[in-house]
Amino acid sequence: MTIAAQFQVEYQQFLDPLGRVVRPLPAFAEHPAALIALYEAMVLMRTYDAKAIALQRTGQLGTFASLLGNEAVEAAVGTAMAKEDVLLCTYRENGVQLMRGVTVRELFLYWGGDERGSDFSGPRHDFPTCVTIASQCLHAAGVGYAIKLRRQPRVAVCMFGDGATSKGDFYEGVNAAGIWRLPVVFVLTNNQWAISVPRRGQTAAQTLAQKAIAAGFDGVQIDGNDVIAVHHAVREALARARSGGGPTLIEALTYRLGDHTTADDASRYRPAEEVADAWKKEPVLRLRNYLLEARVWSKEQEEGLLRRCNEHVQAEAQAYLDTPAPPARQMFDYLYATLPGAYAARRAAILGVTSEHGPDHAG
Repeated sequence: MTIAAQFQVEYQQFLDPLGRVVRPLPAFAEHPAALIALYEAMVLMRTYDAKAIALQRTGQLGTFASLLGNEAVEAAVGTAMAKEDVLLCTYRENGVQLMRGVTVRELFLYWGGDERGSDFSGPRHDFPTCVTIASQCLHAAGVGYAIKLRRQPRVAVCMFGDGATSKGDFYEGVNAAGIWRLPVVFVLTNNQWAISVPRRGQTAAQTLAQKAIAAGFDGVQIDGNDVIAVHHAVREALARARSGGGPTLIEALTYRLGDHTTADDASRYRPAEEVADAWKKEPVLRLRNYLLEARVWSKEQEEGLLRRCNEHVQAEAQAYLDTPAPPARQMFDYLYATLPGAYAARRAAILGVTSEHGPDHAG
């Protein structure tokens, strides 16, 4: 018997769960300012996340998908990307959107059901939040193909969770990216649970990163709670894609510390011991421990950061709450070029006018 092919999946980690260095750091991490910026971004994300949940619990926001536990992945991706790159993300990557220039107020508007939240301040070429699972993998292949045709030094960055790798859209997207050598970086946040389905219930594959091998390109697995490892892997993948080296799949191992959404109760299906163990490995404390041990961070700096983040998020929340509601007619105005008669009648009724005036004359 001869072996037709052999493959391996690399695993990367620089900081262990206690924040101790386990291998030589990459060059960017030797500069305290770079790591402090990542830490500050993660704390802002966590502050925003807590406020969003509080607003939802008090009936001032719709169903919300927490990013708690994913902060390292999102801070690293957001800082590694260039402005001209294109982000295609799910509902859980609000942290990356913040790093790309989307405001906290706009995110609150989005989760409050106001479409003006999708008219965001970040790069206008970034895609709107994708709720359907894995469909953005196909969109990313399309964006990557357009970038390649135009010979632009840009990269499409596609983010999704472990559950998306069970969908056909994922396989079709990575297959297209592989065969055409597209400038796409697939960032897979493996937080171990696709709603109530655990990782082990989704696939028998030893890793999720190895699914890239079937598509003909590299997959790497990293410690997704180690922001240095995530940033390093993403920067390398972006540079490779930008120089014509094709796509990469990055599997970031982390854990969803909260419920799937505020409509979920994860305690019904997750062991409390598992969650407690995950909290010992979470990304924010890990980096803080490293910064404190390196003596580039202090209690006073921590208190100042928490105060600034709280003040900023509270101000943005109030701005969201003070935003006048959009007119009721907007639920009809952007559905069709020519509104069907049934909808036109309902629109007229909502506006308190007779349907004979027609949609173009009402409101």
